[in-house]
Amino acid sequence: FNSDPKKLRMVRERVQEIAEEAGCSKKLISDLVIAINEACMNIMQHAYRGQKSGEIRLEIRKEESDIHVLLTDFAEPVDLNRIKPRDIEDIKPSGLGTYFIHEIMDDCTYGHLDNLSGNYLKMRIKIS
Repeated sequence: FNSDPKKLRMVRERVQEIAEEAGCSKKLISDLVIAINEACMNIMQHAYRGQKSGEIRLEIRKEESDIHVLLTDFAEPVDLNRIKPRDIEDIKPSGLGTYFIHEIMDDCTYGHLDNLSGNYLKMRIKIS
C-alpha cells in the first residue's frame, strides 16, 4: 500500500482479520492493530516525510505460537540510532508510537535493506 494515511483504515481492518484467523485473543488483536498502525504512521511521517506515494509492504505470518510482522519501506535509510521510545513521562501531543510498539511486541528489530534503498521493522509477539 502507499504511504497515504488514508490507507491506515484498510490496514487496521486487514490486520484484525488476519489476527482473528490466527486465533488471537481480542486483547492481542487490539494490541497488534495499535502496534502496526503506529509503525505505519512512523514510516509515513519519518521515512517518507509525508510523501503519500511511497510504498510500504506489510507481511504477517503465524509461526507456531508466534505472530511475525515485517514492515518494509523504500525511503532513504533512517538513522537507526534515533529510533527509540521516549519517556512516557515526557508529556507531548505525539511521539509515543515507538513506546507503544516496544510495550506491545515481544521483539522489535530495525534495519536497512541490503542495498540501502529502504528500511525494515521486524516484530514478533506470542499468540495469546
